[in-house]
Amino acid sequence: MRPFEGVKILDCTHVLAGPFATYQLAVLGADVIKVEDPDEPDQSRETGGDHALNKARMGTSFLTQGSNKRSIALDLKSEDGRAALKRLVRDWADVFVENYRPGAFRTLGLGYEDLSRLKPRLIYASMTAFGQDGPRGTQTAYDHAIQATSGITAATGTPASGPIKAGVPVIDYATGTMGAFALSAALYQSLRTGKGQYIDMAMLDVAMILQSSHITDYFHSGRHHKRAGNRMRFAENSMHEAADGLVQLAASNPRQHRRFYQAIDEPAEAQRASLDERYTRYEEKYAMIAAKMKSKTADYWENYLQGKHVPATRVRELPEALRDPHLEHRALLHRHESVPGVGKPVTVPLAAFKFAHGGPSIERPPARVGEHTDAVLASVGYSAAEIAALRASGAAG
Repeated sequence: MRPFEGVKILDCTHVLAGPFATYQLAVLGADVIKVEDPDEPDQSRETGGDHALNKARMGTSFLTQGSNKRSIALDLKSEDGRAALKRLVRDWADVFVENYRPGAFRTLGLGYEDLSRLKPRLIYASMTAFGQDGPRGTQTAYDHAIQATSGITAATGTPASGPIKAGVPVIDYATGTMGAFALSAALYQSLRTGKGQYIDMAMLDVAMILQSSHITDYFHSGRHHKRAGNRMRFAENSMHEAADGLVQLAASNPRQHRRFYQAIDEPAEAQRASLDERYTRYEEKYAMIAAKMKSKTADYWENYLQGKHVPATRVRELPEALRDPHLEHRALLHRHESVPGVGKPVTVPLAAFKFAHGGPSIERPPARVGEHTDAVLASVGYSAAEIAALRASGAAG
């Protein structure tokens, strides 16, 4: 049995962060119903490298986190669409998740206060850029804008390049992961207290938490991390050019420092492992290591140094990283042999952990917009005629 089997979630989210949060619970057994507008569904359905899939509203950004979810289409701007959603809350849902601008769902009469009256034990999560209130509460943003606001962009790059955003949407997926954690905590709390909960999650808060050690350092010392590119605090912990590529060293602690210098035949340097030595002689040590690294290939250094218990790896592009046999061993990826509307197999990430039993798994491929509208509405008492009328009016799709 998986952890969230029996938990029922209404997923009114779009783009990446919100859908990823509910996806993580879905692969752990939760019954997740994705609620989308019939005419303007989740914009991630039209995002990805395959334009044909985007036009079919099955873009790869949607496929990434659409597995194990059912899909219904409701126009929440219509009275009948809102009534259907409220019935699902009252008669079915344990959890409600939305990630639209602050106040949008309250304006529709679908805020926490409204829905908790229908289901007092409801767990309601709102995921936004800056939170529900405060000086920035009315502002909106995406991943890269939050990176810029939080100081992450300014800390990335080199003095010559200037600020550079991270190459992947780290804030979106970190927010989704933190959102799944918050929902899990609220569900556990509800089991113990019998009470519902409101979760106010902000992408900016997540971005700041990701910088926790830097923030504490700044408040204590007054220094903040500047753009240093691939140079880390220690020369033995930085990236260097090898004969045919780049090698990332990660000899962080004194034991690794000693092993590293012994491995590269510098026994005297291995004895000079104090923090003062590592800081004050940085440039001297960096130049010496750089010359050594250029003498061999990146593969050589990775295999040789790992054999000496020194963290080191060759820098890889994504396609090569995905071919690593270790990923298959870890069962990180799931291959859908058939997805309606796609026409060929689809491979998606599953989860970043394994359980000994009852762990994450995928049984259902990503759904087309409104694929399960009839079945879901029928399950809470709508007749075939009522569903047909909702569809004819545009309230459902």
